Amino acid sequence: MAPFESPWTLSRDDFDVGVVVQRDPTCTISVVIPARNEAPTVGGVIDAVVDWEGVCDEVIVVDDASKDETGLVARDHGARVIRREHSTGKGAALRAGVHAARGEIIVFVDADVTNMRSDFVPRLVYPLLINPMVRLVKPFYIRPLHQMPHGGGRVNELVARPLLSLLSPGLEQVRQPLAGETAMRRVVLQEIDLAPAYGVEIALLIDVVRTWGLSSVAQVDLGTRRHRNRPLSELRPMSEQIMRVALRRYGIDVPAS
Repeated sequence: MAPFESPWTLSRDDFDVGVVVQRDPTCTISVVIPARNEAPTVGGVIDAVVDWEGVCDEVIVVDDASKDETGLVARDHGARVIRREHSTGKGAALRAGVHAARGEIIVFVDADVTNMRSDFVPRLVYPLLINPMVRLVKPFYIRPLHQMPHGGGRVNELVARPLLSLLSPGLEQVRQPLAGETAMRRVVLQEIDLAPAYGVEIALLIDVVRTWGLSSVAQVDLGTRRHRNRPLSELRPMSEQIMRVALRRYGIDVPAS
């Protein structure tokens, strides 16, 4: 990766809705939402995704062995549901969704977002529609923690970005490498395999940059993103998975836990 490369960063004002709404009709958009026990929030996420001028051609929810009514809620809100009876992690759920998706542009969205807005997906796909060199789009946003206006994204700030800075200086310019909201061209997923579990986002970013360079990545401002903040007891194993996947991408062997 050339040291002068940077991700293309778009502000809130760098957006033309007409480009998205009036795009070539053959450029179809599939939204894939992995969900495990997210019945309280998945319906609102789906409603927001489908609420913007019919931008999305299909919405697929991968019900990853949920024990609640995630799948039922998703169907009631108009999504196509793929049920996995045994969960093997987020990466595997996303692979199942991609396999079923038909779009030329694939968008991943998390199911636990509590303030999902209808412009999230249009803003994510916008760089792909106006710049043929862009392969992958990540968001950046403010992340509240509980009742505090800032402080969320602890694994992102304490693990992912410092690790990327050490392994590949410059890559830490991507502000939310672990963001579940991601848009990409189908060709990316034809050439790159999705990693398992919680390492899927950081591995996808590393693989895209190593294949096409950091200039193939765009990042867009989505404002504020609220979701269920996990307790520290859940963040440690998540951090371990992310570090293991990233280190292995750079040839550093880490024993399996």
